[in-house]
Amino acid sequence: MLNNGPAAGRLKVVSYRDLPFRTVVRQQYDFSCGSAALATLLRHHYGRDVGEAQIFRAMFADGDQETIRRVGFSLLDMKRYLDARGYPADGFRLSLDELIEMNAPAIVMIDTAGYKHFVVFKGDDAGRVLVGDPALGLKIYSRDQFTDMWNGVAFVVRQPADTFNDAEEWRVWNRSRPGQALQPMSLAELTRELPPLYQVTTRFSLDPYLR
Repeated sequence: MLNNGPAAGRLKVVSYRDLPFRTVVRQQYDFSCGSAALATLLRHHYGRDVGEAQIFRAMFADGDQETIRRVGFSLLDMKRYLDARGYPADGFRLSLDELIEMNAPAIVMIDTAGYKHFVVFKGDDAGRVLVGDPALGLKIYSRDQFTDMWNGVAFVVRQPADTFNDAEEWRVWNRSRPGQALQPMSLAELTRELPPLYQVTTRFSLDPYLR
């Protein structure tokens, strides 16, 4: 369901450069998209005030550090972080239609010109997909563009989000609001027969965060 609530009473001036990041946590390093995507999901969809550095350090401390140093964070690392904080989550291989039917934000991996990184699926409307990219901010892609970039795996929290497919996020680039979403299939119903997937990773150097 779209969130069309009134804007906050206090006017906040946002630069054009920062406008795409109003509801996206900007990654601080080229390897930190996973922790920034997770911070975006929690802060802007589940109301938990947390930053990427805090998440990065926590996942590293609790994970298999040798494996993390070698291949980076996996969805299993994200799952452990979320489960420990009361947000049960799993990764699934889905079609775009199934992802849309979930009617929920999700962390997905996309490949843009050979650069694989985690972003947040924030909604869809009339053949368009809204993404929160920690490197670029809010981005709108056509279904075909998104499908070509996406690896087909979605990481979803198994409880309702506070916000999803928010009209205000679409308004950053468009004056028209997205249409009313179709009645969603329940997350439990859609994922009941799907095997969870966890070993999706990116490669990076950990040094800047662990000095």
